[in-house]
Amino acid sequence: MADKSLNKSELVAKIAAATGQSQTSVDAVLNGFFDTLAESVGSGTKVSIPGWLAVERTHRAARTGRNPQTGETIQIAAGNSVKVTAGSKLKAAAK
Repeated sequence: MADKSLNKSELVAKIAAATGQSQTSVDAVLNGFFDTLAESVGSGTKVSIPGWLAVERTHRAARTGRNPQTGETIQIAAGNSVKVTAGSKLKAAAK
C-alpha cells in the first residue's frame, strides 16, 4: 500500500499549477465531475474514461451470512455496490 496520499485540495492545487487555471475553477470542474459521476452511477449508467478508469453500479443478491460474534445465521439483504476498474494507462502508471 502506498505510504503517500494526495487529498482533494492538493490535487486541485497540482491541476491548477499544471493547467494555468485558478484553483477555484479547477475545484468547480472536479465538483461537477464528481456530481455527474455519482448521478450517472446512481442511475445505473456506466461511466468510462478509456485508458483510465470505468465506474459502474453492481447488484449483490440477497444471501445468508453469519454473525461473527454469535455464529448465528443471518439474512443479508440484496443491495447495490460500485465497481471501479483501472484502465491500461492507470495500470501502466502504477508499475
